[in-house]
Amino acid sequence: MVTPEFEDADEKTIFIIIGRVFHEKGDEPIGVHIMLSAPDDDTAVREALNALAQEGYEEAELDQIGVMEGMPDEEPHASAYQGAMEGEVAIVTL
Repeated sequence: MVTPEFEDADEKTIFIIIGRVFHEKGDEPIGVHIMLSAPDDDTAVREALNALAQEGYEEAELDQIGVMEGMPDEEPHASAYQGAMEGEVAIVTL
């Protein structure tokens, strides 16, 4: 039996949130992929919205949330994933 102190503490859940953001209401939408580590999807959404607000986005429409199953092969998503592993909220604009 494995006790909690022996579990892999480095294993993090990295969420990806897909949506659109707007600098001001009525502006053209900007596609975004947001990657971050969080204990659950509700926390992930809250932290993503806070990060978007700090970056100056007035409005966001979040369409999908999922869990990453490993580091992506291509940039800029590979760097975003690495940032999320290090505790950052990584915002990739499309």
